[in-house]
Amino acid sequence: MSFEAITSKALSAPAAPYSHAIKTASAIYCSGQIPADKDGNLVTGTIQEKTAQCCENLKTVLEEAGSGIDKVVKVNVFITDMANFASMNEEYAKWFTHKPARSCVAVKQLPKNVDVEIECIALP
Repeated sequence: MSFEAITSKALSAPAAPYSHAIKTASAIYCSGQIPADKDGNLVTGTIQEKTAQCCENLKTVLEEAGSGIDKVVKVNVFITDMANFASMNEEYAKWFTHKPARSCVAVKQLPKNVDVEIECIALP
């Protein structure tokens, strides 16, 4: 099976040895996106603002891969505090109106001590 590694110049460079996404003939696998802008600056503010930045980053990667948010079929959300679950969902629902399959897991810590990280799988 052939695949294409996608590292977007519109996003900050990955902080470890991975690509922003891998595109195959049948799916696009996006690495987890944290709330960082294109220069790598972490977004501060509400969990909604942080979730929006994660989703914007995913949108950027998906579009570069020839797909889009509307073609996402599976999402994994990682948050460090389930007290943020409802607020995160308020913003999340604006981006994923087609309600793809999803898991949301509370974790002890995320890279760079962020509150939220989101990864997804989409159709090409």
